[in-house]
Amino acid sequence: MNGDILRVTATPAALDLIPTLQSEYGPVLFHQSGGCCDGSSPMCYPQGDYIVGDEDVLLGTIGGAPFHMSPSQYEYWKHTQLIIDVVPGKGGMFSLENGRGVRFLTRSRLFTDEEAAALNLTRSPV
Repeated sequence: MNGDILRVTATPAALDLIPTLQSEYGPVLFHQSGGCCDGSSPMCYPQGDYIVGDEDVLLGTIGGAPFHMSPSQYEYWKHTQLIIDVVPGKGGMFSLENGRGVRFLTRSRLFTDEEAAALNLTRSPV
């Protein structure tokens, strides 16, 4: 079952923007570092311009683009499915959508107990 559970997915708006960026920049990737300001948003980069860290976690792909997260952010978000969306606003300074009047945004939902069990995630007692 866990092969069917996506750790990261995208809205139709995000899936519409990704091919536009790919047609302009070639293959792209996403990274969410959790740093201050822009780093807490999903950032889109040309694949050759961003070096993914050895410890970064590959959550999956959206629109054919790999989505990575820093280890500290993964620990915080591992019990959730990330849903990448596009909303009006100013994109991250170095993210490829910058200057288009839109930005990528991470939404999330908690995995169900069944999904968490399938992913071998344990929850702390509340």
